[in-house]
Amino acid sequence: MLKISFSNQFIEAGLDEVGRGCLAGPVVASAVILPINYREEELNDSKQLSKNQRERLAIEIKKNAIAWSIAEVSPTEIDKLNIANASFKAMGKALKKLHVIPELLLIDGNRFKSSSSIPYECIIKGDGIYASIAAASILAKVHRDEIMKKLSNKFPSYGWEKNVGYPTSFHREAIRKHGITPHHRLSFKLLSSDSVINQESYN
Repeated sequence: MLKISFSNQFIEAGLDEVGRGCLAGPVVASAVILPINYREEELNDSKQLSKNQRERLAIEIKKNAIAWSIAEVSPTEIDKLNIANASFKAMGKALKKLHVIPELLLIDGNRFKSSSSIPYECIIKGDGIYASIAAASILAKVHRDEIMKKLSNKFPSYGWEKNVGYPTSFHREAIRKHGITPHHRLSFKLLSSDSVINQESYN
């Protein structure tokens, strides 16, 4: 079972993001404050769970959390800021949306930048160690997957309902054949260097 607290002294919020390595779609972050007595044996890093597990746990987390929030940063902003800064911005936006102010932030990863004065701890692979970070990873993943599923209805050629924007061979081949959409990240390497994108791109 994951650890429920880093300090046992402060109101802690776990923060995580999803979608950093995608070629399309927003980067999505979540912040979650869990009760100190929270217990859920199935809770884990979202990447270790099935789709059905994530969706069930997302409902349960929202129901039982002291506070939770989700925030997005668009592909256009990602291109302007770079993906690292866009991820920090998404987490900062999620933090500001919490209706309870935390006293300590638990950040998944080894780096964080914030305009907030709240102290934080960066924890490598924290979504597999602390329950609040795992909960944030689940909420962000479920939310982003739903975004990409809806976008796939408008842009069905790219397989986003399955690859959710990640650089699969199917996704890259679709970019080569059909061009880019407004949801692709132009600052990313969309194709291999010897490939040419169809110029009849979506408007």
